[in-house]
Amino acid sequence: MTGPAIKRTKSSSASPSQAAMQPVLLSGGNPQIAKGYGDAPVQAYIAAMPGWKSDVGHCLDALITRTVPRLHKAVKWNSPFYGVEDQGWFLSFHCFTKYIKVAFFRGTSLDPVPPGESKQKEVRYFHIYEKDRLDEAQFAAWVKQASQLPGERM
Repeated sequence: MTGPAIKRTKSSSASPSQAAMQPVLLSGGNPQIAKGYGDAPVQAYIAAMPGWKSDVGHCLDALITRTVPRLHKAVKWNSPFYGVEDQGWFLSFHCFTKYIKVAFFRGTSLDPVPPGESKQKEVRYFHIYEKDRLDEAQFAAWVKQASQLPGERM
């Protein structure tokens, strides 16, 4: 997948106000987005994801949104979070230089368990690289299961 990259250099054709509106990319290309609740900050984060990662971010967001009724969204610690009201957060993702890391906060309770181990007892990760083809059925199954478990309070 390919997508528009975030420009990190000043352009002579861009006005200072346009340049100021572009989010800063932190180490690994993770967008710096202000903490906020609702769909708008999540969409701002996804739009600022560099290159191919933005397309994957849109795909992940659409899959999660279709799969979970009563979905709540937020950006915290420069990552989109997904949760269910009164249950807490069940998933987040974060950009790294070569991949996107999806964190399932109760990942050890999912079947099958996502492959990425964590230092935290219950968390499991799923990494998505540029050349990967996302198994949407498997991802949606993990999302559905995760959304039905007690979430994290953060």
